[in-house]
Amino acid sequence: METVNLSIKGMHCGGCAAKVSTALKALPGTRVEEVNVGSARVSFDPQKTSADAMILAVDTLGFKAAKA
Repeated sequence: METVNLSIKGMHCGGCAAKVSTALKALPGTRVEEVNVGSARVSFDPQKTSADAMILAVDTLGFKAAKA
């Protein structure tokens, strides 16, 4: 397992954090450690997914994610 910290712009509330958490949990091989307004920490199996896939999943929700 690897861990990635994401910086997420555009989140304003707990509802936003919940949407991001749900999207990240839907990716294969991920374990969401923490999602706060503006950031996320996720452990993942690099054979099943990647940080780039997580960034894409968050961006699809209308937020802007990047590795922190």
